Order: sequence, then C-alpha cells, then structure tokens
Amino acid sequence: MNILAIGDVVGSIGCEFLRSKLSTIKRENAIDLVIANGENSADGNGITPFSAKFLFDSGVDVITTGNHAFKRREIYSFFENNPRLIRPSNFPANSTPGKGFCTVNVKNSQVYIINLMGTVYIDNLLCPFRTIDKLLEKTTNLITLVDFHAEATSEKKALGFYLDGRISALFGTHTHVPTADETILPKGTGYVTDLGMTGVIHSCLGVKPEIVIRKFFTKMPMRFINAEGACELDSVIFSIDEKSGKVNSVKRLLTI
Repeated sequence: MNILAIGDVVGSIGCEFLRSKLSTIKRENAIDLVIANGENSADGNGITPFSAKFLFDSGVDVITTGNHAFKRREIYSFFENNPRLIRPSNFPANSTPGKGFCTVNVKNSQVYIINLMGTVYIDNLLCPFRTIDKLLEKTTNLITLVDFHAEATSEKKALGFYLDGRISALFGTHTHVPTADETILPKGTGYVTDLGMTGVIHSCLGVKPEIVIRKFFTKMPMRFINAEGACELDSVIFSIDEKSGKVNSVKRLLTI
C-alpha cells in the first residue's frame, strides 16, 4: 500500500497547484491514499468549508490540521459533519468540534489516521505522548499513521522513537520546510520530521517576504498576505506492508 502525505497547503494558490499536480502524482506512484495538512488552505490562514471541499474534490482523502484548525468559525460544523477532516486529538474533547482521528478503508485494510499537536513553543494542549497512548489502546488496526503538527524538532523526534514499532508512520507538519531525514526507524516505523508545504517557492512559509521582514523589524502585528508565483508541492510516500503494518520504504517527493 502506498500512502502519500502532503505538507501544509497554503492558500488558494497552494490548493490550485495541488489540484493541478495530484492526479499525476497518484498515477505515477500508484498511490492508494492521500493525506494533506489543510490548516492554512484558506487565504490568510485557517481552513474554510470552501478550501476543505476544494482539497477533497482535488483527490485528497483525509485532511489533517493543527494550531489554525479553528481560526475560521465557519469550519466548526464542517468538522462535525465530515469525519475525514480531523483536528489534533489533544485539543480538549468537550470544547472543540470534530475528532482527532479517522479510519479509512483502503483495499482490504483499515487505515487509522491520528492528528496530534506538539506543546513546545506552541499552544499548551494535552500531552501528545499520553494522548496517543490512550488512542492506541482503543484500536487493533495494523496500519496507523500520525500527523504530528509541532514546532520543535526534538519533540517530533522523541515522539517518533516513542512510537517506533507501534504505528506504521509518523510525519511532522507545521514548519513548512521539508527535512531531509526521511527514514525507517529501528522497529519498522516510517518517519520524517517535516513534510514541508504546498505553496509559493519564493515566500516566507507561503507569505509575502516583505510582510514578514517588516514584522521582524517593527515587532507589530501584520496582516499576512499569501505570496504569488511559482509553487512547489512537498510530500512523502510511505510504502506499507499490509500484512505487518510496517513500512517498506519512505520516499521524499518534490513536485514543481
């Protein structure tokens, strides 16, 4: 089974670029399931019903999110009504819409997808380590993938090793910069610290550079405007043995 994980899709330009490239990527790599982080898919940031539907209609099977999951109030009911749009599991369950996981039937297998968020240099949510322990206690699925939306490399690495042999793959999101450390951990779990992003190449994480530079100089709030220009789509393909749930290979893919 080949599963494609796509880095944070930034704005309408990122969504449109994904749509223009995804069908070819799926065909050329025999992709069975597509997961994309869509928490910045709306212009400005956040996710809206329009941008979520656009990604689903473009061929994405599951949308994960992160710290911008609830930036737009209009997405709240969409989380409740669309089980394949998930938010980090370590948000408080009694006060946030939607769920932090979903199960998808792929070929003859069930794939369990979990979304988590880090707590270092980012929002102070429930402990991701303890949260996923509870989630894994409740499932018997062999194939489990985790989108860990986190800032700190050390936290991502630590969770990867903590889950090695217990899940099929963990991929990091949030920093929008792809890391060159795709690997199979000692006990068979596929891992990469960050997938990267889908958006404008010459930008600051998808935003016009001059705005971000001005923010660093002035220390004042700025309205972020997405950059324009040539795009890239950063992703990783996990090839998984359906009988064991272990990863056979991890391949980083850059599409321009």
